[in-house]
Amino acid sequence: MAEVSMGSSGSSSTDLSPEEERVFIKEIAIAAESNSKEGDTFYLIAQRWWHEWIEYVNQDQPCNTNDGSSLSEHCDSAGSTTLKKPSMIDNSDLIYDSALEDPSSAGEIIDTLQEGRDYVLLPQEVWNQLHSWYGGGPTLARRVISSGLSQTELAVEVYPLRLQLLLTPKNDQSAIRISKKETIRELHRRACEIFDLNSDHVRIWDYYGHQKYSLMNDLDKTLDDANLQMDQDILVEVLDMNGAASNAHIQPLHENGLVDEDSTSVLIDPSKSSLTVAGGFSSNRNAFRSGGVEGPQSFDSTYTTGVTTRGSTAGLTGLLNLGNTCFMNSAIQCLVHTPEFASYFQDDYHQEINWQNPLGMVGELALAFGDLLRKLWAPGRTPIAPRPFKAKLARFAPQFSGYNQHDSQELLAFLLDGLHEDLNRVKHKPYINSRDADGRPDEEVADEFWANHIARNDSIIVDVCQGQYKSTLVCPICNKVSVTFDPFMYLSLPLQFNTTRAITVTVFSCDKTALPSTITVSISKQGRCRDLMQALTNACSLKQSEELKLAEIRNNLIHRLFEDPLIPLSTIKDDDHLAAYKLSKSSENSALLKLVLRRRDQKAGERENPVQLKPYGTPLLSLASRENALTKGKIQCIVENLLSPFRKEESIMSEKGKSDSSIPERRSARLNNSEEDDKSGGSRKAKKSSSSEVIASKLSLQLDENNKTVKLPDNEAEAIKLPPSAAVTIYLDWTPELSGVYDITCLEGLPEVLKYGPATKKARSEPLSLYACLEAFLREEPLVPDEMWFCPQCNERRQASKKLDLWRLPEVLVIHLKRFSYSRSMKHKLETFVNFPIHDLDLTKYVANKNLSQPQLYELYALTNHYGGMGSGHYTAYIKLLEENRWYNFDDSHISHINEDDVKSGAAYVLFYRRKSDDAGGNTK
Repeated sequence: MAEVSMGSSGSSSTDLSPEEERVFIKEIAIAAESNSKEGDTFYLIAQRWWHEWIEYVNQDQPCNTNDGSSLSEHCDSAGSTTLKKPSMIDNSDLIYDSALEDPSSAGEIIDTLQEGRDYVLLPQEVWNQLHSWYGGGPTLARRVISSGLSQTELAVEVYPLRLQLLLTPKNDQSAIRISKKETIRELHRRACEIFDLNSDHVRIWDYYGHQKYSLMNDLDKTLDDANLQMDQDILVEVLDMNGAASNAHIQPLHENGLVDEDSTSVLIDPSKSSLTVAGGFSSNRNAFRSGGVEGPQSFDSTYTTGVTTRGSTAGLTGLLNLGNTCFMNSAIQCLVHTPEFASYFQDDYHQEINWQNPLGMVGELALAFGDLLRKLWAPGRTPIAPRPFKAKLARFAPQFSGYNQHDSQELLAFLLDGLHEDLNRVKHKPYINSRDADGRPDEEVADEFWANHIARNDSIIVDVCQGQYKSTLVCPICNKVSVTFDPFMYLSLPLQFNTTRAITVTVFSCDKTALPSTITVSISKQGRCRDLMQALTNACSLKQSEELKLAEIRNNLIHRLFEDPLIPLSTIKDDDHLAAYKLSKSSENSALLKLVLRRRDQKAGERENPVQLKPYGTPLLSLASRENALTKGKIQCIVENLLSPFRKEESIMSEKGKSDSSIPERRSARLNNSEEDDKSGGSRKAKKSSSSEVIASKLSLQLDENNKTVKLPDNEAEAIKLPPSAAVTIYLDWTPELSGVYDITCLEGLPEVLKYGPATKKARSEPLSLYACLEAFLREEPLVPDEMWFCPQCNERRQASKKLDLWRLPEVLVIHLKRFSYSRSMKHKLETFVNFPIHDLDLTKYVANKNLSQPQLYELYALTNHYGGMGSGHYTAYIKLLEENRWYNFDDSHISHINEDDVKSGAAYVLFYRRKSDDAGGNTK
């Protein structure tokens, strides 16, 4: 083999054999790889010519069936037939015909090219050598730019920004190509150069939507940072000598997005818009592979591993994670693999784009989604970077900008709504005043509501994804019934066996007679402390002069008082113990007195060494005024009143010396009979007068001061200085003598918030079914206070009851499992496993429209999964390729086959069901 110098770029290819050409180019490429950097130049070369050259230089190579390259099919002829040397380089397939006729438009390549299929990227040294040998062209040079989150990845900018410059007041137009890494200063300079303007009297605007979106006056900012997109309008505004702008009108683009024919820009139909390159250049050792597929270190495979493999399955292309974009990737893959959408967006959908819809994105979201869908369904498996789509998303939905994790269901809701508005066939929405049902048949009212909806909303999204609810509201006062039929895009189902929970609370009265009573109320699981307080207020007939203090009792002490009405009820656990105290309404001068009972616990065999005093029973609450001096005598009186309901009847009888028939015979009879007890007021007063001194002498009281116990003064009239805190703790040391007077066994153990019985435990151990979630969603329940309904009959807002029913089901039913809950101070994720059907989801009995002739059966074909916690988890998608009848795991750019048995998991988040084809006749749409 002839020795060839790296510097012999002037050597003629006629002097070299095919093998020598191959080795020479390979050595140049390896050197270029090791020194690649931002700002380098790469060149596009037609894949057809490159493939011909690869075959030519490898014709003497032995067959290698394991090289993984697309050239293995030519190995049988290698060495047996001499292949003809390629003619001059021909890149004409890569550019528009107009570029061949007009040299000024050279470099304007076709917008739908894909790397590995249509072209190969060559380093400058490789291109220069090949061009010196073979000649031809045209030359298509592109720069290497930094990309990625850290801006440390290298990529070839195959498609620089194409911007439409609109000059005012002259009303001239021109299109330019400029790198997104160029600055606004360079764009300003080039605009002035194109229109021959004095730069001192020119300013440029981001003219998005033919509105002055923002003044581009930060000259050092890059166009990438300014979020400029392909084919965006830039207003070049010429100021007069006084610095004032002209109000001249700029001729807008045509409805289909094309520039006028007299413009100097190239006419590009939006359907041909493709803003990125599949795959890209990487700065590592295998920089020149296409799509990042590792191959053998032979030169031929280095350049050709990205060529589509013959017979490869479409629809198995992954999406690169741009940095916490798994939420977006999973949602996109589910939509892309919805058969109706795949067919629609691969057809000519552009004629349905609504360019004037003020609620839409002037067609840009639909175009970006359609372009991405076509790439994902193209043959091959080279992962795609969805940067253009994400840029569009960030522009129209700033909440999804940046690189934070987001909720894939929220993104899905935005995409469905945005695509609908972009593709809405209704150009001018009529105003329609919907009538109430007023006793008319449901079928008539439902069809009327649906017709009104379609008159304003008609798109592929409505055709495929929208169904209809029946919503019934009933006024609790006048029983007015309101029935409406509203559209829905998806169902958001709660992950609960029930939407309400039973909460048991022990209520203590302040009337000195009634014993504690147990009350169980039913509250929404998503409720707050104020909802529980309202339910207790109603249940215990609270007077206007009274208020409730709700507390959690733990270890015989008040663990916390629920003073914030917005505390979520989810913070109350089923095994907690709650107490509610009925007190007179407090004022600023009131102090809350907590009476804590204590007793000595003796260990067996240690009568002489009793252990320390420990809290005992349940604390009691009362109010004391700070306005008047609080004395020991007053505290003793408060304590006596708190203990009064627990007096033993026999002690009362012995102290009075006789039996009093007005006293209830049994304590249990006094639980909720305070009115009867009030009738025996004379006896109570007699009891108090005859025994108060005896009881007072038995009370051993201490005051808590800064976590230290202090004995009350001996002088009962001496004023006691209360701590500045709102609550004051008084300790009462329980003695055998007090046990002889009071029976406080009911204070020894409060019931739990919810006591599980054997049946309840068994029910909770069963997996939660999707049907149970749906039933909870459809269950009738009162509206929350923040969503009160205005009753037209009462002419007031009422807390009406609301009942939802399914009426009309869509072709594709999207079901969102509400795993995430948000409150003012916390976020929570439910890891509940939901047992959902993969085959034959039967919704027939849940549809209120009984005129259906066919069962409402659905088949699962896709779902998104969420793993991990809030804000730091990961999304994937499970998708069934219907033609293969096989399930695949789409984990960003990684795709793998999974068994159907593995589809169900506790990570399932959004489910995609498709109506079974043999039941299409059951569709009521």
